[in-house]
Amino acid sequence: MTKYIAYCRKSTDEKDKQVLSIEAQIVELKEFAKRESLNVSEFITEAKTAKVPGRKQFELVLKKIEKGEANGVLSWHPDRLARNSIDGGKVIYLLDTGKLLDLKFPSFWFESTPQGKFMLSIAFGQSKYYVDNLSENVKRGNRQKLRNGVWPSKAPYGYTNNPKTRGIDVDLELSKVVKKAFQLFAEGGKSFVEISNFLRKFGIKKLDGKPVKVDQVKNMLKNKFYLGIMNYAGEYYQGSHKTFISKKLFDEVQKQIEKIERPRQNGHNFAFAGLATCGECGAAITGEQHIKKYKNGNSQTFIYYRCTKKLKPCDQKYLPESEAEDQLRKIVGDCGLHEGWEPYFEKWIFKAEEKDRVTVEFETQKVESKIQETEVKLNRLLDGYLDQVIEPEIYKQKKNELFDEKLGLEEKKS
Repeated sequence: MTKYIAYCRKSTDEKDKQVLSIEAQIVELKEFAKRESLNVSEFITEAKTAKVPGRKQFELVLKKIEKGEANGVLSWHPDRLARNSIDGGKVIYLLDTGKLLDLKFPSFWFESTPQGKFMLSIAFGQSKYYVDNLSENVKRGNRQKLRNGVWPSKAPYGYTNNPKTRGIDVDLELSKVVKKAFQLFAEGGKSFVEISNFLRKFGIKKLDGKPVKVDQVKNMLKNKFYLGIMNYAGEYYQGSHKTFISKKLFDEVQKQIEKIERPRQNGHNFAFAGLATCGECGAAITGEQHIKKYKNGNSQTFIYYRCTKKLKPCDQKYLPESEAEDQLRKIVGDCGLHEGWEPYFEKWIFKAEEKDRVTVEFETQKVESKIQETEVKLNRLLDGYLDQVIEPEIYKQKKNELFDEKLGLEEKKS
């Protein structure tokens, strides 16, 4: 007597709307087994795609067949068992060796004969063709979206996927949070963890409510999508979505990221170092940092300025940074311009403004000309790629370089 294992599978990422849910498959198989008087020992279910080998529950079914715990398989359709050549081949091999005696499908005829195995092979082949064709159609659709300037995947932080237009819209609330995160990071003194906590506080977080990972924050801050440039599979495309991050702010953020990621250097960057010399001996003024630690575990940092005393003996003592600032403010405040020079300055200002206006017009024309040259280069590059004169990797690299150049020129023009 044939003993069957019922196998039900529903792929979570498969866009086949006609496939029954696992619960519906179980109901259908139970009714089919009762109608056909089949002996079903157990139901094994799985929610995973069959595009590639490696399904644990499916492998468990095959092991039970090999051990002799069952010698038949009941499933809704052959495509529930396999959508790739390896898994399909395993099923047919078990039939050839006699360990698997029968397969039953409510929606497909099968007999363990040469003709039946041939038809089963065709069914597995059709299932694989469906997956391959679906993948190609998705890729083709994504490429067309990118050419139209539309992002084909999940919207980055601050944007939302519009189900009606199938495009990307600016999220009026979260975009402000993302922009503020960019501004905070650009000011310096903020770590990726602090930015992650800031995002979580204002609604950008993981599904479980925890802050987003540091890598996700870093990717957000580096993402040129916020400048209108889409990077998909290593290739740049011009986006049609609205942007809310300026090129200047984006560049400032990149500088801060570079500071964090580059190796740390010893030494300090004192505000007034190198600005003054000692009033008594004329030697250079240097800065020093002192950290005072308290018993409660807290600490406080103090900055002082002093004479280096390298020229001759000097009696000047240390000066706190606040006092050094007061002295510099007084010196600068005592400086001024003679009232009689005012008419001359007005003439100079007028001439400078006129000169700036002419310069801006000239530079704008110059930049527009360079932008047009870049467009021509992009078109020639595309022609060379389509004519198979340029290799795909070289095409991507040169295209990305030209996109960066164009982006900088457009920012300069604005």
